[in-house]
Amino acid sequence: MKNNSEAFVKLLTLILGLMVGVTLLVVIIIGTVFLAHNPNILGASKDAGVAVQSAAAPVEKEIYRGVAPKEGMWQAPEWTTVDAEPNADLIKYGKELVANTSEYLGPQGKVRKMSNGMNCQNCHLNAGTAPLGNNYGAVASTYPKVRARSGQMEDIPKRINDCFERSLNGKPLERNSREMQAMVAYMEWLGKDVPKGETPQGAGIYELAYLDRPADPIKGKTAYAQLCQSCHMEDGQGMMKPDKTGYIYPPLWGENSYNEGAGLFRMSRFAGYVKTNMPLGATFERPLLTDEQAWDVAAYVNSLPRPKKDLSADWPDISKKPIDHPFGPFSDGFTEEQHKFGPFKLIKEARQVAAK
Repeated sequence: MKNNSEAFVKLLTLILGLMVGVTLLVVIIIGTVFLAHNPNILGASKDAGVAVQSAAAPVEKEIYRGVAPKEGMWQAPEWTTVDAEPNADLIKYGKELVANTSEYLGPQGKVRKMSNGMNCQNCHLNAGTAPLGNNYGAVASTYPKVRARSGQMEDIPKRINDCFERSLNGKPLERNSREMQAMVAYMEWLGKDVPKGETPQGAGIYELAYLDRPADPIKGKTAYAQLCQSCHMEDGQGMMKPDKTGYIYPPLWGENSYNEGAGLFRMSRFAGYVKTNMPLGATFERPLLTDEQAWDVAAYVNSLPRPKKDLSADWPDISKKPIDHPFGPFSDGFTEEQHKFGPFKLIKEARQVAAK
């Protein structure tokens, strides 16, 4: 009797196992047939999962933090095309003179000894090609022109000599010299694609908005120590090349720096320049200084000693002096102190009222 019961249980277990197996097989077959006729269902499920994930963690759109649009910014011609020019050798020499001015025309220059040891490139970055880096993009298209500073018509050689006498605190270069011809040729080549009379976007120096307060040299000294002195040194005397033929990082004050007649001695010019180019690694697309830091560093640097220059012939029409030209007399009644450090908005508003 016992044996019969055990046999019955084994038979029942076998039957149930077969039924479960057949059921699983039927389910697999049905599922395979269904997927064969609906191939997009897995993709849809995957997409749905991605959609849920995206909704849960949206991708943040990158914010452009540059000071000016990238589109339409002036770019120098491709250097590789210069060999197609009939005066290619002269253009190449001009670029070399801009990049390594001191080697040829500095205190120990191998052509002439006539300037302070700085290179044109120290202020006109990348040999005058950097957008908003005090570049030469508008030189060929805008010269000759009447400049308010001299009250006279000036051509490119005159403008170059202004830099030699002011920024390089030196002597003028002979107009008919090969060096002058080369520098003119290089600047004309850089601007060859700019229509006459036009100033391309990104030429020259960025115009930084005025502060509501005076630029502060004390705050500027702190910013200088944090952000500038690793290149220009604590004493502001810069870093020379190992062979002493020029500066890697130029002096910002002292006897070897630009004199009081240089453009960068104006607060707005210096502040706009450092905003888009300093410290090392900054560009107009990725500025590293705040506006306040740029103005304050300018105030600190330009409050320190540097060579003098006779400016008595500058701005014969004193009403045309820039708002931040720091030497009187002025036509607006504001002091030299305010013309140097600001706040400049008050001077601007007063001039606008007087002009009505």
